[in-house]
Amino acid sequence: MTLPESNGNGGPVRLDGPWTHRDVAANGARFHIAEMGDGPLVLLLHGFPQFWWTWRHQLPALAEAGFRAVAMDLRGVGGSDRTPRGYDPANLALDVTGVIRSLGEPDAALVGHDMGGYLAWTAAVMRPKLVRRLVVSSMPHPRRWRSAMLSDFAQSRAGSHIWGFQRPWLPERQLVADDAALVGELIRDWSGPKPVDEEAVETYRRAMLVPSTAHCSIEPYRWMVRSLARPDGIQFNRRMKRPVRVPTLHLHGSTDPVMRTRSAAGSGQYVEAPYRWRLFDGLGHFPHEEDPVAFTAELVNWLKDTEPDR
Repeated sequence: MTLPESNGNGGPVRLDGPWTHRDVAANGARFHIAEMGDGPLVLLLHGFPQFWWTWRHQLPALAEAGFRAVAMDLRGVGGSDRTPRGYDPANLALDVTGVIRSLGEPDAALVGHDMGGYLAWTAAVMRPKLVRRLVVSSMPHPRRWRSAMLSDFAQSRAGSHIWGFQRPWLPERQLVADDAALVGELIRDWSGPKPVDEEAVETYRRAMLVPSTAHCSIEPYRWMVRSLARPDGIQFNRRMKRPVRVPTLHLHGSTDPVMRTRSAAGSGQYVEAPYRWRLFDGLGHFPHEEDPVAFTAELVNWLKDTEPDR
């Protein structure tokens, strides 16, 4: 199968829409962003195997609600720099907080999905003054993730792709083989009864074919596993004992086959601030795409709530 060319003149990642594309410098690298609206900053962080475009439904809704909505490509993905190093969560979180500063904002509400959620948790602990609020989808707190992957056989099996990523070179080749067919398989397998539409799947496949994207996408997961017994990993895990002290909204799909509900649900113990857990019935790993109306309504209403309850 040969994938059709992307629409517009921005290539496979700078896709046309009501948003504006530009690049910003932060933490020693260049990051591509898509932005809309004016108001308090809401910074959106994508997961694997996606890029900024996964937030295409939320960008205009947030702008209409009175926010400055910005979706960034993480290091090594989409239109951002593909550096040889720097894919540990502490450095990736500094990318995020560096982008906040580069945008000239005092702080941001961070919204992260999957790996973006892992980094959002991390940024809220490492740079609390730059994070106004925290929204995480389909990802437990890093300490909860570590515990579940090591002690819960069902979760370890559900995250088997992460163990598979530890092999050298082969995972990259598998990701790009047959026009990145595996990307489509993963998105379909991880979705709930309301799957991500096929046009979107093809868009993600094209983006994965950009040179070096597959390797850079996998590197954070390699660090997460290989560092478990290393001093840097142990130090990171200790660092994440510090509680999150900003209002937190935790979103999850009830049928998520990658991150089990019981694995994510214990994350509130790490939050010493208003914490709200919202389970979307019948949705899988991509609730913001599987049911964008319900997800966006929950997100916008919570961001506009001046006194989110615990």
